[in-house]
Amino acid sequence: MRIIKETHIDFMRQRKLALILSAVVILSGIGSLVVNGGPKLSIDFKGGTLVSVQYTGAMNVENVRSALSDVNVDGQTFDFSREEIKHFGSDDAVLVRVPHIEGAPENFAQKIVDHLYAAFPGSVPESKTDFILGKGTVTPKIGSELSGKAVMAIISALGLILLYISVRFEFRFALGAIAALTHDVLITLGIFSLFGYEISLPIIAAFLTIVGYSLNDTIVIFDRIRENIKSSKRESYVGVVNRSMNESLSRTIVTSLTTFMVVLVLWLFGGEVIHNFALAMIIGVIVGTYSSIYIASPIVIHLHENANK
Repeated sequence: MRIIKETHIDFMRQRKLALILSAVVILSGIGSLVVNGGPKLSIDFKGGTLVSVQYTGAMNVENVRSALSDVNVDGQTFDFSREEIKHFGSDDAVLVRVPHIEGAPENFAQKIVDHLYAAFPGSVPESKTDFILGKGTVTPKIGSELSGKAVMAIISALGLILLYISVRFEFRFALGAIAALTHDVLITLGIFSLFGYEISLPIIAAFLTIVGYSLNDTIVIFDRIRENIKSSKRESYVGVVNRSMNESLSRTIVTSLTTFMVVLVLWLFGGEVIHNFALAMIIGVIVGTYSSIYIASPIVIHLHENANK
């Protein structure tokens, strides 16, 4: 479906400005990562205990925080009032994240649930099963293994993409695509760091989805560039790239808008569990569409011009 019949936009005229904009955003994100000592990792990677419970009425987080300031577990006293405690989708649901504690008692997550249940007897359901939304514990060793596998998954994806595009197109196209994908991941990671959002396993899945989405749009443009180069021997390389983008613009807009609308609905109404995943996808759709035009293609032009000097 072509919602835009014909355009003659000079995309490449703004490529230097786009490069500056991308550099500012990426450097801001890297600066945030350096200041914060890296991304804010969830218990999936650094280990810890997560408990989510649901009361029968709206709960004040500060009251829950006060209740968790003195938790007695098997004779040991813990103060969890400074840990992450927040509403979980609604005002009557509460989520508590506790970092890994060496020598923690057995069934530590259940002990925290029991304490939360006993702390507010007038606001809990009769059955403790109905009170528990979720609970779990991840050890630092497992978290470290997951971190390594997550990094390897992203690196492996980028390496295979480099190989695929080098075979299907040319090596300079592969470098442009990899630069665009790296750009997308760095910007998404930087924004998460700037706003203090956690990086969890679903967010890693979102990063890989962003890589696939951005690559799909980039390959469509590259394929059109390759076809137009063969049929336009006298036109300048920049002119061919601009024309190829204009010819692909309708498809890009339709794909980006439909994907954006879906992930926006997930972000607005999907609940706390999927909220950050949907946010990462929103950023990825926007940045992925932008990078296909203003990162991947300008790099291909730059490499082509250097090769012909």
